[in-house]
Amino acid sequence: MSRLPAAPDRLLAGTFALALTSAVVVALHGRGHPFVTDVLRPTAYVALWAFLGIYGVATAFWTYEVLTSWREYEPPDVVYGPEDCQIRILTVDAEAVVQETVNAIPDGVAPGDRHVIAEEPMDIEGAEVHVVPEGFESLAGDKGRALEWARQRLDCEREFVLFLDEDTSVREFDGFPDADIVQFREWPEYTGSTLAFWCELVRIGYQAEQQGFGLPNVPLYAWGGGIAVRSTLEDEVTWDYPTLIEDTVFVWRAVIEHGAEYVVMPDRFRNQAPPSIRALVHQRRRWLAGSLRDEPVLPRRYWALFVFRNVTWAFSPVAPFLLFFLGFLPGTMPYRGLYTLLSWALLAYTLVWLGRAWRYYDGLPYRHLLAVPLYPLVVSLHSLGAAWGLVDEPEGFEPTEKEVGQE
Repeated sequence: MSRLPAAPDRLLAGTFALALTSAVVVALHGRGHPFVTDVLRPTAYVALWAFLGIYGVATAFWTYEVLTSWREYEPPDVVYGPEDCQIRILTVDAEAVVQETVNAIPDGVAPGDRHVIAEEPMDIEGAEVHVVPEGFESLAGDKGRALEWARQRLDCEREFVLFLDEDTSVREFDGFPDADIVQFREWPEYTGSTLAFWCELVRIGYQAEQQGFGLPNVPLYAWGGGIAVRSTLEDEVTWDYPTLIEDTVFVWRAVIEHGAEYVVMPDRFRNQAPPSIRALVHQRRRWLAGSLRDEPVLPRRYWALFVFRNVTWAFSPVAPFLLFFLGFLPGTMPYRGLYTLLSWALLAYTLVWLGRAWRYYDGLPYRHLLAVPLYPLVVSLHSLGAAWGLVDEPEGFEPTEKEVGQE
């Protein structure tokens, strides 16, 4: 078990776990011992209402972001072309996957501006490969360490550095606006695991809010597989920072400490969904644990919101069972009818994320509609890694396995 730093997320999650356990005890022995009747039963009622309230706040904020972005956000005009960037592709040793990524780079990017940053030597046609020396020291670890080495080692004469993951397939795009950080959207592709892909549909649907991050706020997360940073800003911020979520923390520090302008573009770069549930769970675990550790980087006004979102994500599988508890709790729960109505509404609302994903993909094979009746299973798998990250942090960065020949 790795050392767990104190975090309000863990305190709130622990409180909910104990309170919901009380609800189970009350449901099983609600007419028994006076302690159950007089103490645990009111605790269960309060816990159920509190969980519903926090889940509702997180959902309401997501809705606000999505609706606001529809009304107010328009991507800025393109000022720089693809030729105005240097590309850096991060990998450990996935030679065949990286070759496909290099092959997809638009022709406008000059051959001398295509770089692969790797941990092991490899032969890549169409790009220069750089191996991070074992002796290079940095506060950052794993991927962040490689990014920092590349920042120090590679000269960049272009306006932007476009960072790609080893599996990012760049489709033709117009270029970059006059902004400090340019976030492109992702398009996870099916890689053989249907359940893992359905979990990605939930995530992509939820990330409809990402377009709202282009408004004057601190973005809540970033996708490092397709993000461009002004080269001068990269040298100001650096990657020399210990974190498990180097892309998101870099953006936070750039916006908060350096006043960087962050924009989101509609261009979608292809990437791969995790090839298995195991890979997906480990990925989500790292994301959640990393966000907990680095919450203090955010301004205080974001802390409560971030805590609510993390906890509701980890406890999402509980949501379908809120109504189940009602049928077994003895006595009269305060405002039981309202609670039932709101529970059904929130449960139905979560399907909006799948609907958003369906629109985002401009349609999918109809077999993926099975994700709707199996939604409780899908959201449980999507949240399993987050729940694990609440109670046990990974020791380091575990790259998600990629497949060759995915299109």
